[in-house]
Amino acid sequence: MSKVFHQPQSGNDMPRFAGRSTMMRLPAMDSAEGLDAAFIGVPLDIGTSLRAGTRFGPRQIRAESVMIRPYNMATGAAPFDSLSVADIGDVAINTYNLLESVRVIEEAYKELMAHPVIPLTLGGDHTITLPILRAIARKHGPVGLVHVDAHTDTNDDMFGEKIAHGTTFRRAVEEGLLDCKRVVQIGQRAQGYSSGDFQWGVDQGFRLVQAEQCWHRSLAPLMEEVRAQIGTGPVYLSFDIDGIDPAWAPGTGTPEVGGLTSIQALEIVRGCRGMNLVGCDLVEVSPPYDLSGNTSQLGANLLYEMLCVLPGVTYR
Repeated sequence: MSKVFHQPQSGNDMPRFAGRSTMMRLPAMDSAEGLDAAFIGVPLDIGTSLRAGTRFGPRQIRAESVMIRPYNMATGAAPFDSLSVADIGDVAINTYNLLESVRVIEEAYKELMAHPVIPLTLGGDHTITLPILRAIARKHGPVGLVHVDAHTDTNDDMFGEKIAHGTTFRRAVEEGLLDCKRVVQIGQRAQGYSSGDFQWGVDQGFRLVQAEQCWHRSLAPLMEEVRAQIGTGPVYLSFDIDGIDPAWAPGTGTPEVGGLTSIQALEIVRGCRGMNLVGCDLVEVSPPYDLSGNTSQLGANLLYEMLCVLPGVTYR
């Protein structure tokens, strides 16, 4: 597949997906036609409750991905030997209107779902997962979920708003987008707005694995249990970078101490091998809070690892 560059456009001629820099130096395409997997950026940060800056996440993740090589030496995965993959740019969101941006994201992913493609999304704050799940559930029905995060994102509202980065999975349950018995949340910690903040999802059927349960151990055995719970049905992987301790990933809007390590993050993603993944995202990278680029580099590598566990990937 030859590399294609698209000049930026403006006004009513702006394509739904716009952008030139590409993830892992992949071809830049303006459509998912013919692709097995596609990287998509969603540069949104107006759903955040504390520090903004995730609108720059896709750009910086792409920049830090330039050193990623085709073959996974740890797992033997060779994704580019078996999958057609490209970067189809960024969703052209409305940076002044969160609800309009949610609508635009949903419409963009509805178009994607017309193709047999698995989207790998570069966030953007965690609000973006709700419209993505709406489009995916329209095609696949309610999906299982592996959700890595410092927070459960199951608030009923934030400052009176029903749509924000901390309400995503409550809305997803209410809208019937999730198969609640196949939902696992990993890495939650710190404080809540009420004593029952973590309980709501458990009451719906979620399995909750708080960060303290992950300290000082490999998560490979946990992921064996997760695979058994998830089964063979469609599943979505949503990875908030703040699930990782800020010692490894300080570039995020709501950092919480006592989190997962980068090694545990790799174990979680690699542990998703064999699941029927229908989409993945890596969200909440906020480059202004990590000028070293290390958080974005970790995000880029986790997205590569997600690509490596998609259905159809060959192993050498």
